[in-house]
Amino acid sequence: MNKTPDLDQARQVLAAQPFSALLGTRLTAFGDGEAVLELDIREELLQQHGTVHGGVLGYAADNALTFAAGTVAGAQLITAGFTIDYLRPAKGDVLRAHAQVVRAGRTRVVVRCDLTTVTGDGDATLCAVAQGSIAVQQAA
Repeated sequence: MNKTPDLDQARQVLAAQPFSALLGTRLTAFGDGEAVLELDIREELLQQHGTVHGGVLGYAADNALTFAAGTVAGAQLITAGFTIDYLRPAKGDVLRAHAQVVRAGRTRVVVRCDLTTVTGDGDATLCAVAQGSIAVQQAA
């Protein structure tokens, strides 16, 4: 497996993603098989019913899954696939995606992710769960 990046290197990777920069996504934890991404919930990220758009939840899950895999398998990764279950409407001030490695193999890393919304008072509500398979890209 390739060299595992540290938190500062992982934050540089996130900052280099134009879409993540557009959303203002922050990497708040990275290491030991876990990663946490957060982004502020603002009007532009809502759908017509006033809750966070499912595409934003999917983006957060996808990125958190891959960053968590990166803590054990290095930086040369790509999402092979993931599923997401929306449990309740996402309302709050911050969207948090907390991903944890379930199993790290030589070519695939399986990761799960809890997506919660957090209010200004610190109350967290689970709104979606995801699980994904992250492919480890082999050096040529």
